[in-house]
Amino acid sequence: MIPNITRGARMGGLMIYLVSTDADRTKNAHTEPHLVAGDPAIMAWYDDGVLDKDDALAIARHLDQPRKAFGVEVRVKDLQWDPVRKQRIHVGYKDANVWHCSLSLRAEEGALTDQQWGDIANDFVDAMGFTEASGKAQCRWAAVNHGTSENGNHHIHIAVSLVREDGTKASTHGDYHRAQETCRALEAKYGLEELSTVHASRGYDRAEKATAIRDEREMHRLSLARKVRASAGASVSEAEFVRRARDTGILLRPRYAKNTTDVIVGYSVAERPPRGERPVWFGGGTLASDLTLGQLRQQWADSPQAAIEAAAEWNAAARNRRKANLNGPEQSVPRPEAWVEYTRNATALADRLRAIPRDDHATWAKAAREVSGAFAAWSHRLEPTPGPLAATAAELSRTAQLRNPRRHGAPVRLPSIAGTAMLFMAAASKDKTAAQTALMVQLINTAFAVYEMHAQSGRAREAQRIRSVVENQLAPFTATMPKAVPVGVGAEQPPVEAAVPRAVDIALRGMAPIRPGSVVPATPTPATPAKTYQPSRRDTAPGLDR
Repeated sequence: MIPNITRGARMGGLMIYLVSTDADRTKNAHTEPHLVAGDPAIMAWYDDGVLDKDDALAIARHLDQPRKAFGVEVRVKDLQWDPVRKQRIHVGYKDANVWHCSLSLRAEEGALTDQQWGDIANDFVDAMGFTEASGKAQCRWAAVNHGTSENGNHHIHIAVSLVREDGTKASTHGDYHRAQETCRALEAKYGLEELSTVHASRGYDRAEKATAIRDEREMHRLSLARKVRASAGASVSEAEFVRRARDTGILLRPRYAKNTTDVIVGYSVAERPPRGERPVWFGGGTLASDLTLGQLRQQWADSPQAAIEAAAEWNAAARNRRKANLNGPEQSVPRPEAWVEYTRNATALADRLRAIPRDDHATWAKAAREVSGAFAAWSHRLEPTPGPLAATAAELSRTAQLRNPRRHGAPVRLPSIAGTAMLFMAAASKDKTAAQTALMVQLINTAFAVYEMHAQSGRAREAQRIRSVVENQLAPFTATMPKAVPVGVGAEQPPVEAAVPRAVDIALRGMAPIRPGSVVPATPTPATPAKTYQPSRRDTAPGLDR
């Protein structure tokens, strides 16, 4: 259940909106708006009949009566955007006596009865401190159900007057955090699907979706996130990341520290628009919480020279000029044995992950980020339109996004597979190869380890989403891949059931079973000894150091 809080000054305007059935005046077409809960007086006057404009105004007058009777003002800081300073500044105070919160379910959860919504609404306002359960005079409030949104989300709206019956003001301090905690408790109490308190992915504006549907394309937010994730995973430095991202065709611009032109503190990206149209920019953090510049920089070495090179590339991107370095490592072709090394690293990672505690969220997020980056890179290389590789990358990226990264420690050092993104992006051909097959098997095994972590942690929704995308979307794709080739004479070949998790057996149909070091792609050079660390450029070729 997802809470969304807003503040306002006009109770009458809010109530008229909540009961309106005019599709031209509302974001969603409301159907049969009616009360499901409210303060005792409201519920004594109104039943569950459909509300109209006159009802809305009458309810608004009732809710507003204590504020007007006592002449109380509820004001908050008015912060407005200053285009010169490029930040929000305090310009005064504004009225904000109306507290409004919607509670919505995911479309997959279906709808609740009015009785269920009524019980949830009463418990919610109690927990938020707006009723006598807080030990103070109650606030007047009403909860309206007007059906299902155009996205399929069944929801209610709760309107609260922040002036209590005795004329005192209700506190809203920490209401956003408290609403989230309250929803988690209500999910458990009423048997609703429990959202993760650990992971949180970014949402989107309904206008974005409407525009994408109109233009018959993927939402730019999704395509940009995939390209940024692939570019970041394939890069060993910030400068290389900027160059690789530009190679995907997107536009980049840096955000500079105040009064500087060489200290970059953030970035925005946009798809290149048709001629005559303006680009629509997205900040890195609005794409995904792990795609902020600060989060991306954690995977790259930091030095004065690296900062200078990165600034040069950012400045070139901002001016749409040619790259500062035209001979970066992204121009080199990986040696064939690099596929062997990364396949073995992926094998070791999948095995090691199963020993990582379920509550080591930082380590699991890092592993999911690397696997997601690999699928994103391969999708960019092979899929003209989003397909199973893009879907898998998107699903795993959810685990890479922590709701509050600062609460978690540093990830455990594990075999890194970040370089797999580089291999896929540098593939000389779009034809599928046995080398890709062997690596694909281990990426799926790693994805399954993430699935098991969620399942064992009780996060059934996250687990089911990963399993569904692997079995229903990745399976047909993997069935078309060539078989991996065993390496080594007399190498023991374990049965498929012992080597591959059953949840992905269908995805591995037609592939050779794999065990660390037993199945890798055939290469023109002898296989090198297995390693448990990330291969560096000295081990393979320029561009492989992580």
